[in-house]
This record gives sequence, C-alpha cells and structure tokens, in this order.
Amino acid sequence: MTDPTHREIGNTGEDLACEYLQAKGWEILDRNYYFDRAEVDVIAKDGPVTVFLEVKLRSNTRFGQPFEYVTESKVRNVFKAAEAWVREHDLNDSPMRFDIIGIVKKKGQEPEFNHIEDAYR
Repeated sequence: MTDPTHREIGNTGEDLACEYLQAKGWEILDRNYYFDRAEVDVIAKDGPVTVFLEVKLRSNTRFGQPFEYVTESKVRNVFKAAEAWVREHDLNDSPMRFDIIGIVKKKGQEPEFNHIEDAYR
C-alpha cells in the first residue's frame, strides 16, 4: 500500500471540513477554486456571509497545530483567488470572511476541529 499523495490528504481534509460545516448548517459553494496558481480550499455560505476557508489536516500536533502551517504567502494566495471568485460571481457587495479550519485526525480516532473565524484580520 502506497502513502497518500499531498492532493489525497488535502481532499480528505476538505471532505471532513465540508461535513463539519454542513452539520453547522452552512452551504458549500465551491471547492478547490484556482486562479493564476492561487487556490481557495472551500468557499461556503454562513448565513449571508461568503466565507473563504483554508483547510489544514494533520495526523498529530507534534510539530504544531494545523493552523500554524498557514503561511503569509498562502494568505496572499487565498486573498488573490477569493478576489477573482467574487468578481466571477458578481458578489462585490456581499459580506465576506476568511477562516481557517485546522483538523487533527489521529489514526482510529474521530477528527478534532479548530475553526478560526475571521483568521486573517
């Protein structure tokens, strides 16, 4: 059995995040939206607010919490892709927010979620 690829791990994290958000009553609008090599993992609706989410999945916290892996460069890319998505969907006047969902999924255990709302303020 081969180790999962970076993309497969990312998809697993995003699947878990979407299930978590939908259980909270959120609507998932888009996943893996790319613009000019910039990406937003998940775009969702929290009531009237469009939320752009970065998802980080880790199997343990030995080297820090998942959210600690969100770099300044990644934040710039999320903003860039979000701006393009907003233009594409003509939502310039819509309220929006940028969140991070950190997930720790230890083997054989339920995932632990750390949802940081308005993470980039």
